[in-house]
Amino acid sequence: MPLNCGKLNYLEMKSKGVAYFLLALSLFGLSGLHRFYLGKVGTGILWFLTLGLVGFGTLFDLFTLGTKVDVYNSKLK
Repeated sequence: MPLNCGKLNYLEMKSKGVAYFLLALSLFGLSGLHRFYLGKVGTGILWFLTLGLVGFGTLFDLFTLGTKVDVYNSKLK
């Protein structure tokens, strides 16, 4: 029987595709979902309330998100 027994496992490898999809949802007013996905709740809330720091934070994340996913995944190994 698996150890997680039906519980969600939040400590699993993250996908760059999913992260970029969540970032793309910023175009529809759902900013910060990619940060929640990577476990960064504080900045996720900040991004959500400020629409991605008025777009500048979202633009920055567009170029750095792949590295952030790699860093998250490397911490799991």
